[in-house]
Amino acid sequence: MDQATGLRNVVKMQQASQPPQARVLTITSGKGGVGKSNTAVNLAVQLSRLGKRVIIFDADIGLANVEVMFGAIPKYNLSDVLYKGMSMRDVITKGPMDIGFVSGGSGVVGLNNLTREQILTVVQKLSELDSLADVILIDTGAGISDSVMEFVIASPEVLLITTPEPSSLTDSYSLIKTLYRNLDFNYKDTVINVIANRVNSAADGQAVFDKISSVVSQFLNWNINYLGLIPQDTNVEKAVRQQQVVSLYDPQSPSAQAFAKIAESLVSGENCYYEIRGGFSQMLYRFLNRK
Repeated sequence: MDQATGLRNVVKMQQASQPPQARVLTITSGKGGVGKSNTAVNLAVQLSRLGKRVIIFDADIGLANVEVMFGAIPKYNLSDVLYKGMSMRDVITKGPMDIGFVSGGSGVVGLNNLTREQILTVVQKLSELDSLADVILIDTGAGISDSVMEFVIASPEVLLITTPEPSSLTDSYSLIKTLYRNLDFNYKDTVINVIANRVNSAADGQAVFDKISSVVSQFLNWNINYLGLIPQDTNVEKAVRQQQVVSLYDPQSPSAQAFAKIAESLVSGENCYYEIRGGFSQMLYRFLNRK
């Protein structure tokens, strides 16, 4: 048994003997540029509005997407935990609405090449955040790297972000397939929730999910869930340019309302799908908020 496997077993034993107080949601994607980090920060805002204490762990190491979107400069980051012995709770930075986040650090070359043992050590240290949050959102890197796999394997709930683009759908399925075939992964104890991002209609969102779900069911004999959709919305880009979160920048925008629905679904356990409405009012809103 290698060191990584041994440490993983220790983590699982600790989780079994001490049930986690916080709900852990790992947000990932099969490729970059599909809105993964944007989903993380907006869900954090919407969950906070529902009365939840939220902490984001930015595991997209070296990119610092969360701190950019929050417009905050952290004093400490993950490197201080790994190389200076600081605890997770000591490196938390406060963002808007008192949302805490742990930065992966930007431009830190060493963090881009973490060993499996270091990744698992990080997973183990995340338990320090249990008493500080109701929900912990883990924003992983994109793709099928070792770091992404380790975080996803350790998480009981996964939010998979994808778009209607064929390459995004293919990469999402590849991630699920790689996860399913990992000997350390127990698919029966893990929930995979799909969020269809940048869609033009409810039918498009459902089609995105159906395409992934059908191949997962056919070739892996496994079921995944549809959590909801985020519509194509120019306000998202506007908010990012202002280093703001769209749910704060324009709470009434279509995307902000959709994130609110997904947050409600996560809290209630019931499907609260956002409906993309047509008609003059929606046309007028898009006209007034165009680029």
